[in-house]
Amino acid sequence: MFSSEPADEKQILKSVLAPLLDDFLYWFELSLGALEKHRLGFMSEAEQTDLMARIRQAQGEVTATKSLFQAMDGNAGVDVKVLMPWHQLVSECWQVAQKRRQWEAES
Repeated sequence: MFSSEPADEKQILKSVLAPLLDDFLYWFELSLGALEKHRLGFMSEAEQTDLMARIRQAQGEVTATKSLFQAMDGNAGVDVKVLMPWHQLVSECWQVAQKRRQWEAES
């Protein structure tokens, strides 16, 4: 039997959402660092600049969300419509990293 007590819901949010936000921030920081250090030959400069701008924007959004979540002591959730663009951007970052590894191996 499942309990629907607010304390249980709060604990579930803390155990799932907090690490998810941290993961987004980790991958955005890692990706941005790599993009700032290396000019990617398989992307145009404009594409790389655009990706970095989108990562910075998402970092700000995730940081603000994390701050609000912490300020509310885990009593707030985040709509999936908000999370999905961040997830898609992390997936794009992974794809770029994989393509970079392949491109460097072939060079």
